[in-house]
Amino acid sequence: MIHAPKLALAALLATLPASALCAQQTPATPQEISQPAPPYADYADLVVAAPVVIDAVVRSEIRLKPVNAPDLRAGDARLYIEADVLALIRAPGAVAARIGYTIDVPLDARGRPPRYRKARVLLFARGVPGNAGQVQLVRPDGQRSWTPGADALTRRIVAETLAADAPPTITGIGNTFHTPGNIPGEGETRVFLTTEDDRPISIGIVRRTGQPPRWSVALGEVVGEGAPPPPRDTLLWYRLACTLPAALPDTVLSSTGPDADIAREDYALVVQTLGPCDRGGRP
Repeated sequence: MIHAPKLALAALLATLPASALCAQQTPATPQEISQPAPPYADYADLVVAAPVVIDAVVRSEIRLKPVNAPDLRAGDARLYIEADVLALIRAPGAVAARIGYTIDVPLDARGRPPRYRKARVLLFARGVPGNAGQVQLVRPDGQRSWTPGADALTRRIVAETLAADAPPTITGIGNTFHTPGNIPGEGETRVFLTTEDDRPISIGIVRRTGQPPRWSVALGEVVGEGAPPPPRDTLLWYRLACTLPAALPDTVLSSTGPDADIAREDYALVVQTLGPCDRGGRP
């Protein structure tokens, strides 16, 4: 191949269909296999934000001069990286067999950036219009070290996100009310949620005499009994646990008095059951 300047190389590469981007992959090392599974919510944030997800190996890196990185934070370096695509996990179309992108990284005590050459990485990115050989990371940490666990989790979340029955993106709480039953202590609380595409979703908490409160999720106009609480580390769990506020806002309550207090208790049960939205320390 004729070697062009680094910043122009990716633009000269011929694009390949996604089915062709499946190079022979290097077997995972024992150290990679032994690493713990990454936090679901952290990777779900990346997958949801990234229309392009790539498994790649870094081929080269160049540290850009300050004049080419005017908005760079103090103590960081901006690298231009070229990587060979091993697998296209998600993309709306074709990408080049070799891609280029920039990444800001912290300098070590000696003022040197980390070295990524030959490192296998997962890239969470968006395409650059008119240039199939360039991508842009969706977040500063949109390049992640490849491990078997990270790869499997990424592919699972991508599949969940693209499924026909994928739950909608939740944007908040619409309104909430508690309806008392015919027997004291019985009743139902209904929490209607707002979504990005206006698809209906609601949470129902039912109280029955001699039984602990039970809650379910209805993904549709018909509420009924709904589906049971979603298992942790699934897309529906992520949509709920990482979006719902810790306490029920007074502004969404249609009930008053004791019924409002019960609605707050029922909502608190839902939040407690879902558990924390664990992003591995990232806010």
